[in-house]
Amino acid sequence: MENEIRQQIDALRSDILSALAAAPDAAALEEVRLKYFSKNGLIAPVMEKVGSAPKELRPVLGRLVNEFKATVNPAFEERKNAFAAAAETAGIDATLPGRPVPVGSLHPIYAARDRAIGIFRRLGFALADGPDIETEHYNFDALNTPKDHPARNEGDTFYLADRALRHGLSKDDASAAKEGRLLLRTQTSPVQIRVLEQLAASGKQPPVRIVAPGRCYRRDEIDATHGIAFHQMEGLVVDEGVSLADLKGTLELFFRELLGEDLKFRFRPHFFPFTEPSFEVDASRPGNQVKGREWLEICGCGMVHPKVLANAGIDPERYTGFAFGFGIERIAMMVHQVNDLRLFGENDVRLLSQLSPKV
Repeated sequence: MENEIRQQIDALRSDILSALAAAPDAAALEEVRLKYFSKNGLIAPVMEKVGSAPKELRPVLGRLVNEFKATVNPAFEERKNAFAAAAETAGIDATLPGRPVPVGSLHPIYAARDRAIGIFRRLGFALADGPDIETEHYNFDALNTPKDHPARNEGDTFYLADRALRHGLSKDDASAAKEGRLLLRTQTSPVQIRVLEQLAASGKQPPVRIVAPGRCYRRDEIDATHGIAFHQMEGLVVDEGVSLADLKGTLELFFRELLGEDLKFRFRPHFFPFTEPSFEVDASRPGNQVKGREWLEICGCGMVHPKVLANAGIDPERYTGFAFGFGIERIAMMVHQVNDLRLFGENDVRLLSQLSPKV
């Protein structure tokens, strides 16, 4: 019985390999598959004989079957793949020009951010960073923000779950009580405190000259100039003898370099808890209006409040400084003369492809 099955397998192998080699196309190959490999094909009866053979012969016959499959199955797949590849290349004219592939680019917001960073680097500023999830201490307390300030209201700020529960601390933990609740930072100003604290902790003294770009979050009503998530860039300079003239000169140079020499801007007195005196900067470009207004607020700034320096471990009697912060979306609006910042977040490729190359 062993010899009989061996002869049948050898003959079947030879017939299949010959049929595969002779198949001229995919249709003929399909006929070979149906004849030999299908459920009712010629291979099935031989496999049934092997299955019904005496137990002592099954190991030997099993090896024969495995050798048979290792020969005919790859041969069939090879022919199948060859016909499939030929079908893919059929009708292709290699002399035709290739199809253009769209090339991606930076989003206009990040292109504006990178350009702003480049200008500040040329002015001697270093790059700093801080976490998006902050504590009340860094976002408000260390920045001289009173406990009853409207910005600390839950209607204006995104507070997260209880800090003690999130970090596995007991609710009476002293450090947790000092730092307060967790929140999504409403501004990049906390980076000021972190940088100054690290400087004081290391035993070093100013000068400090940094910019800190990042994402911020507020419970604002979404409109043409506001959003609940936006990008901001913070700037800080601390040294001996820093004056308001240094602040004004730095911002004038930066904004004219970024937005053009035809830019008009003005400083308006304002109030921020962490600067004194404080100002808001409005900018205007000929023929560019937002919500029907000529002037667009683009920056808040001022001289660093002495309490902020003291909170971070810097001697306010020796050092002075200035700080500023601006929304990158608003800068991009002026660069591209777009009158609604929501367009930047809709990610319409037709719009973005027109804006990205300009920055």
